[in-house]
Amino acid sequence: MLQQLFNELIKQDVKPFLFKHGFAKKSLNYYKGTEGLIYLFNFQKSSGNSVDNVMFYVNCGIYSADLAQLQGKPILTSPQEAECHFRARIGEIAESAPDRFAITPETNMDDVRETLLSALEEVIPFYDTMTSARAIVDYYTAGPYLHLGEESFHVLLQSNDVAAAKQYLNALQEKHGAENRWTIFEKKYEAIFNQYGVAFEKHM
Repeated sequence: MLQQLFNELIKQDVKPFLFKHGFAKKSLNYYKGTEGLIYLFNFQKSSGNSVDNVMFYVNCGIYSADLAQLQGKPILTSPQEAECHFRARIGEIAESAPDRFAITPETNMDDVRETLLSALEEVIPFYDTMTSARAIVDYYTAGPYLHLGEESFHVLLQSNDVAAAKQYLNALQEKHGAENRWTIFEKKYEAIFNQYGVAFEKHM
């Protein structure tokens, strides 16, 4: 019964909404492709679901052919969420969204529908700002996050944006320089800087 409510939510509400925004459905994934990028919404059912409780997560992803190439990986046309270069739960983008959605016998489905569609509506303009591999890189370097670190340095140094590369390196050193694992990352990053003939300043 509750599983049926989930299926109806996807079929009658999510699918038409995302279709209107140019997304095509493939299983519980919705894809929209532009030149070099694929935008994804993934509806992930919880492994702990029961007849009395159906929980699901909404994952957001952006896949970049340019970043896949940098990683030496084959270019995908229907990437899974885990293969995307930008990855986030919907609540990280749409602050009004819960970490996970739940359907129980007491759930008001109108509330679920309204919250979910409102969150999806919030992600669409965010996706519109992420128009290139560089946009994904800028998102993670602003963190600063270690995720996509090597790829980010390649993108920045390939485009001769040495100032941004050094700024990102300094920010990572500030954030992670005291950790034991930093020396591993430092060696990788130094090799990339050397590849582009750019001086690398080690964390003291």
